[in-house]
Amino acid sequence: MSLKVLISAPYMQPEIERFRPIFRKQGIELVIPRVNERMEEEDLLPIIGDIDGVICGDDRFTERVLLSAPKLKVISKWGTGIDSIDRKACEAVGIAVRNTPNAFTEPVADSVLGYMLCFARRIPWMTNDMRDGVWEKIPGFALREATLGVIGVGNVGKAVVRRAITFGMRVLGTDIADLCADFVKGTGISMVSLNMLLKESDFISINCDLNPTSRHLMNADRFKLIKPTAYLINTARGPIVDEKAMINALQEEKLAGAGLDVFEAEPLPMASPLRKMGNVLLAPHNANSSPQAWERVHQNTIRNLFDVLGITNDIDFSQTLRG
Repeated sequence: MSLKVLISAPYMQPEIERFRPIFRKQGIELVIPRVNERMEEEDLLPIIGDIDGVICGDDRFTERVLLSAPKLKVISKWGTGIDSIDRKACEAVGIAVRNTPNAFTEPVADSVLGYMLCFARRIPWMTNDMRDGVWEKIPGFALREATLGVIGVGNVGKAVVRRAITFGMRVLGTDIADLCADFVKGTGISMVSLNMLLKESDFISINCDLNPTSRHLMNADRFKLIKPTAYLINTARGPIVDEKAMINALQEEKLAGAGLDVFEAEPLPMASPLRKMGNVLLAPHNANSSPQAWERVHQNTIRNLFDVLGITNDIDFSQTLRG
């Protein structure tokens, strides 16, 4: 009996023709819908009923969707974050959830440092001035003169810390889990409370997972603790930050600027005030950009899918690689 697999991961869809022979060899029929960033509940409900497996992005696999999928055996997430999947409901109906931990640690950590360098050295703003014919030396500062606070010192957070200490930065961290003593000793990071981190940091990098305890972790009360000269960087998940509270802090000059790769609503609405703020750097949820990392995730996501579907034959990816 043939299987039917939904491919809704936006990063995999443009590459699917390279991998189609692997699925065809196993008698798998592919369903590839049009996706703009992610599929919502109302997008999934009409097509999920006869699907055996899914390779998804940040699609909204709610309890209602999962209960409408009697054949579904596995959701193989393209990437790491699985906060858009109702895991409790998956467990209740026996649907396996797989992902690729530590998938994009290096490019995301690079992005965090990129934002910090832009703010410290004022590169985007000087470029804009030069293009407008303005010759003005905008004051900047060296990263070693600043303190970085890392919220969530997991794989990405640790990579950010390692980069920051090479610039001579003082680094503070906060996490619900204890850190390895060797990492603390080797980096010199000081683990502190969230409130202390917010009060003392010049840059605040959000690198924690999105879960019920971290949703709106950065709220109006916490923005009151931040230095008005500090910068917030979010490359994790948009809902960790109360976007309205952040916008208020920026407008009231209680926050110097923000580097944002993720947002509460994606794509970022055209009416968002963030689009018109000169002290905000924006990106379309693209901090994971890395050809090598993407290829690893393509392959591992397929392996995860096949493993749960009981397809244990070795997968030959050699014919799928780009010329």
